[in-house]
Amino acid sequence: MELEKDLFGKCPYTTAQKVLSGKWSIMILYHLGIKTMRFGELQRQLPDLTQSTLTKQLRALEDYGLIERTIYPQVPPKVEYSLSDIGIKFQKVLAELAIWGNDYIKTLQKKEL
Repeated sequence: MELEKDLFGKCPYTTAQKVLSGKWSIMILYHLGIKTMRFGELQRQLPDLTQSTLTKQLRALEDYGLIERTIYPQVPPKVEYSLSDIGIKFQKVLAELAIWGNDYIKTLQKKEL
């Protein structure tokens, strides 16, 4: 663990692994890459995710600077989540992950034959 702390912010792989360590981080970033969403919208997109876990994941992604939370001063309060500039840059990585994921799925399917 100490080595990981020493490498965070220095090693790109350690840094990326730490920032994306939440089980749902990638899926949240994927959905926010489609459009800005409110909490309830995100929860409907990820029905297996509990409210408390979604809250924790959103806070972590906000702390790491990948997403932004906008609070509108109205009653009832309106809060929207969107990608930050660095979160938008991550969309290129997500696109490559989708390509790799599809290739991997094809490999698995060939093994099943």
